[in-house]
Amino acid sequence: MTSSKPNSIAHSQAPYDPGAIERKWQERWHEQRTNSPDLDRPARPFFQLMMFPYPSAEGLHIGNVFAFTGNDIYGRFQRLQGHTVFEPIGFDAFGIHSENHALKVGTHPMELIPRNIENFRRQLRRVGLMVDWSRELSTTDPAYYKWTQWIFLQLLYKGLAYKKKAAVNWCPSCKTVLSNEQVIAGHCERCGTAVEQRFLEQWFFRITDYAQRLLDDLDWIDWSETTKTAQRNWIGRSEGAEITFEVMGERAGENGAPRITVFTTRPDTIFGATYLVLAPEHPLVPTITAPAQRAAVEQYVARTVKQDLVARKVTEKEKTGVFTGAYARNPATGRDIPIWIADYVLMEYGTGAIMAVPGHDERDFQFAEKFGLPIVRVVAGEGEDAGTPLTTAYTENEAGRLVNSGAFDGLTVAEAKSRIVRWLEERGAGKATVNFRLHDWAISRQRYWGPPIPIIYCDACGIQPVPEKDLPVLLPYIEDFRPDDSGVSPLARHEEWYRVPCPRCGKLGRRETDVSDTFLDSAWYFLRYPSTEVDDKPFDPVRTRTWLPVDMYIGGNEHAVLHLLYTRFITMVLHDMGYLEFAEPFEKFRAHGLIIREGAKMSKTKGNVINPDEHIERWGADTLRTYLMFLGPFEEGGDYRDAGISGVRRFLERLWASAQEARSDGAPDEGVLRKLHQTIKRVGEDIPRLSYNTAIAAMMEYMNTLRADERTPHRAEVEPLVVLVAPFAPHIAEELWERFGHRESVFDAGWPAYDPARIAEEEIDLVVQVNGKTRGKVRVPVDVTQDAALAAALGAPAIAKFVTGTPKKVIFVPKRLLNIVA
Repeated sequence: MTSSKPNSIAHSQAPYDPGAIERKWQERWHEQRTNSPDLDRPARPFFQLMMFPYPSAEGLHIGNVFAFTGNDIYGRFQRLQGHTVFEPIGFDAFGIHSENHALKVGTHPMELIPRNIENFRRQLRRVGLMVDWSRELSTTDPAYYKWTQWIFLQLLYKGLAYKKKAAVNWCPSCKTVLSNEQVIAGHCERCGTAVEQRFLEQWFFRITDYAQRLLDDLDWIDWSETTKTAQRNWIGRSEGAEITFEVMGERAGENGAPRITVFTTRPDTIFGATYLVLAPEHPLVPTITAPAQRAAVEQYVARTVKQDLVARKVTEKEKTGVFTGAYARNPATGRDIPIWIADYVLMEYGTGAIMAVPGHDERDFQFAEKFGLPIVRVVAGEGEDAGTPLTTAYTENEAGRLVNSGAFDGLTVAEAKSRIVRWLEERGAGKATVNFRLHDWAISRQRYWGPPIPIIYCDACGIQPVPEKDLPVLLPYIEDFRPDDSGVSPLARHEEWYRVPCPRCGKLGRRETDVSDTFLDSAWYFLRYPSTEVDDKPFDPVRTRTWLPVDMYIGGNEHAVLHLLYTRFITMVLHDMGYLEFAEPFEKFRAHGLIIREGAKMSKTKGNVINPDEHIERWGADTLRTYLMFLGPFEEGGDYRDAGISGVRRFLERLWASAQEARSDGAPDEGVLRKLHQTIKRVGEDIPRLSYNTAIAAMMEYMNTLRADERTPHRAEVEPLVVLVAPFAPHIAEELWERFGHRESVFDAGWPAYDPARIAEEEIDLVVQVNGKTRGKVRVPVDVTQDAALAAALGAPAIAKFVTGTPKKVIFVPKRLLNIVA
């Protein structure tokens, strides 16, 4: 920190006016491009990424400000560490959130969303973020979604994009497909409408091909553990076996006996499988159903289709099902067992069929009891045998041994799993396999506001990709963009748009009228930021090598199994195709917490939503930023209370006054300097671990020392504090730094160093216990001996009164504790 240092602050004393100061510095940052680094010649490049917002409502909410401020503090701290920090932002402006808002207010999204973005941009500037606005992007810009469509084509070329008919969750109010994550207790998370199941032609990405790699990398990537746990659970790796059951009797069909394959993690219980259950939509159901059962089966299937997929997974609900009239042979026992259908079995998991072992699965047990199906024990615990009756499913399986299982009796469960699988493999009735809970990513959306999927259908040539030279496929302006209940996109109502020549044969074809999932837009946006001005490629190779992967990404954990999983998948695919040199997109990811207000979650119905504009107008952006970070640990969040923000404002006012009053004559106080160096160390350690609240507390504590007894501080005691405050309150820090006579930005000053010799305490407060109970503290030298500590304790009347006679024993823990056993 070298510059001219006048003997007094460069301006006469003036009251702290955050409005004027913040306007001044925001204008200067913009005019001088302070936050726009040279991307081609950076010194120690550091890419600080924040999750870009949906510009779908009236403006930013306080949760956005909380998240962006936490990001910004980390980025500003890295700049003070000597890094060239790139901190871009953009707008995730396509998708159902934006379209629903447009429908709600009755304005076309092509008119509304640019206005929303302008308002968001204004608010973000007021917050004082270190954003490089020259790199701003919007997913609705054709120059951006041209490359979103290009990515779709790359997956198509690689065999990772395909189309099929599938069961999906359908919201009859939003008129579109919902992912399982968007269904809460059988209702749409957006509008609360009961969700239905439909079968629609959808485009999918084969993310399941990457399931194991996505899982394996979680062992080493530096991410929040909560996020990694959520992804592990969502990917859901299960080791087990596929077992084949042959359909018997008349229902075998004209082409021989159909075979039903099930996946199970418990092949050791095959001898206890007393019936099979198929998903009602399983393709074999119409084939194997007996004439006498056909009406009942068809009615049950029709009822099931009306349920959403998430509600069908609820384990506590009453079991329902219908017997098909068909039987299959258990390959272990040789017995024929009945085949049922039930809504708790889903086509999306495993094979869409299960072998039911009611003796050792609670759900199967309840089903068997309700419908009078056999229950056989095949695992017995301590003190049990093959004949011990079952009053509930026995699930303490790992401690048990096999019974009623032929040659495998007596084996432990672990032993039996591998032995039985090998036995089934020898008979052509099974094989060891791994299954994943993760299923392929459905990217089709039957809405208007999104990038058109770049596909043309030709009666002669089939599915044809739009040639890359013809990208982007522009989203047309149409007046009737409201979705309907037909299950097709509003674009399908516009033949003038979708009727185009086949790129292969030239005959009239038809464009794909679905648009792609907004999560595809956000799965690659961070790759585009360094190359926003590049027209002929999605990302410049040299810039990408320089700046990526992202150094730090901070965002909400609600995106753990959607956005954050999809970004990893798309990055891996682009890496495999040779476009990227890295397979994981983010060196580090941290999930931030959530803000509540006065003990309650914020919502419009409760009337407790915080408008950041009002609070910035009243308190200033620096005060709001610092208060939000003071509420609690950043990774947990906190409770916003109006009474609390005034304390932070007083802290900044005291900093302002201290800088104005600081003297340059004489020497600084050694005790204050010791506290300063301790504070530099503490804040410098707290910020990298996102302990912003404790960093602020340390600075407030130092302020109390600095101004104890209304003393006049020395400039050397104040100036480093201005730098410590800078990441939290950048405007006041820039202003005071300039007033101290410095010409460069405070963020080019470098982080202040602390002297290890100075931070050592000369004295400590030693806790004193008598017979294990704390009776007080005594002030002693840091290297005090046991005898000297005892003498000090006995010399303190408040402690000595609890000690009678000579102590029987003394327990001394240096620098921490003295316990006198009297």
